[in-house]
Amino acid sequence: MKSFQRALAGCLLMAAASSSQAKGLSTGDRQVCEWGARIAAEAQQSKLSGVSLYAVRKRLQTRRFPKPWMRMTAFGITEQTYTSASRLKPVAIRQTYYEQCTAHAQAARRAHR
Repeated sequence: MKSFQRALAGCLLMAAASSSQAKGLSTGDRQVCEWGARIAAEAQQSKLSGVSLYAVRKRLQTRRFPKPWMRMTAFGITEQTYTSASRLKPVAIRQTYYEQCTAHAQAARRAHR
C-alpha cells in the first residue's frame, strides 16, 4: 500500500513539474507535444502487444491526419519506439515524450530570442 502511495505521489509530482514546464509554450506547441506523446504511447502499446511494425505502419498509412507533416512524423516516432529496447508502459512513454518535447520546444524558443 505504501509503495502505491509513493508511486501515486511521484506521478502527481511529475505531472505538476511538466505542467509548469509547459506554461511558457504556446497552445500550438503544447498540442503538438501532446499529439506526439499519444503517437508514441500507441506505438509502445502495439509493440508490447506483439503487433509488428509493418502492421502499425500499414495502420498509420490509412489514418487521416489534419496536417501533411503529421504522417511522416508519426512514422518516425513509431519507428523510434519500435527500435527502442524500452519495455515501459505506454503511460510512462507518453509522459516522458511530452516532458522531453516541451523541454525541447522551450530550448528552441530560448535559442531564437
